[in-house]
Amino acid sequence: MKEEFEMFDMGLLKYFLGLEVKQTKQGFFLSQDKYVKSLLLKFGMEVCNVEDIPMIVNDKLQIDDQAYKANEVAYRSLVGGLIYLTHSRPDLAYSVSIVSRFMQVPSKIHWGAERRILRYVACTTGFGIWYNKGAKIELVGYTDSDWASCIDDRKSISASVFFLGSGAVTWSSKK
Repeated sequence: MKEEFEMFDMGLLKYFLGLEVKQTKQGFFLSQDKYVKSLLLKFGMEVCNVEDIPMIVNDKLQIDDQAYKANEVAYRSLVGGLIYLTHSRPDLAYSVSIVSRFMQVPSKIHWGAERRILRYVACTTGFGIWYNKGAKIELVGYTDSDWASCIDDRKSISASVFFLGSGAVTWSSKK
């Protein structure tokens, strides 16, 4: 290709579209550490109490929760930031899919759920996906559904994750 096109070797990939790539002889690690820090700074949570899990277990958020309305612009901005963060963080897929349902009429309760996710992200900034070069190439998938748990419309939430070798290659959580 170098004969046909003008090209430059810039070395190993380190950073691409917000994804940080750390390459070693054993494999490579995808993360978004720099992006997480900028997201925390943007929402004034660079110094905050941390959470062990992104969402309270069995917490059922609903559209009409009788709480005061939250700032829609800030809410949507944070949802967008969290959605982008799920590119390297499958552990956030479920909780981000839940809070993204309320972008049209966010309440203070929904805003609190988003801030809890940010507090979890604050203590897990180094999380990402490790792809081991020596791992056996085998496709393994997991899926689950909660069968009509949404209070507003009684629809189910299904989730799946598929691994190829040692790292996740696709994941989702949707209604």
